[in-house]
Amino acid sequence: MQDISADQILSRLPARLKEARQRQGLSLEAVAKLSGVSRSMVSQIERGESSPTVATLWNLTRALQVDFAGLLDDTPVPGIALITAAQAPKIAGHGQGCQITILSPPEQAGRLEVYDIRLEPGGVLDSAPHGPGTREQVTVLSGHVEISAGTETRFLDLDDTAHYRADQPHRIAAPQGSARVFLIVEAP
Repeated sequence: MQDISADQILSRLPARLKEARQRQGLSLEAVAKLSGVSRSMVSQIERGESSPTVATLWNLTRALQVDFAGLLDDTPVPGIALITAAQAPKIAGHGQGCQITILSPPEQAGRLEVYDIRLEPGGVLDSAPHGPGTREQVTVLSGHVEISAGTETRFLDLDDTAHYRADQPHRIAAPQGSARVFLIVEAP
């Protein structure tokens, strides 16, 4: 990358962040969800009304799957994009006693989302209905879980998979001990 000044970085950053988001077909809301940065802050940064902190910039570049240098020059993205376990975005504040890690690429947000969910004993992830026609698939990687969708409940053991409508209230719970599940959310 060529040598550029701090002023040049600050002048390029808003447009480059917006270009990276649009290139992946992501809405401001999707970037906010993936990065943990509020939608309004992402919008302010893209308009050049706010300068991001290093932590905010880090979260945005991880969500957009670009490195900082990638925002400032036109170097192509490698054919295999790698997000290490340490870099994978986490969703905080959802559920009780659960850790949610986003595994799907950011450009899939809102269409096909993949999550690794680790539930502590008694952990619960209650979800409000998603959009019409949305479906979920849960596969148990360890432990046992209870899946509820609408008025129906099923118990899943290791390696079991459940498919259900997610356009109704639904829940994943680990009532008998810790559990880990692989969740796929597919919107029409």
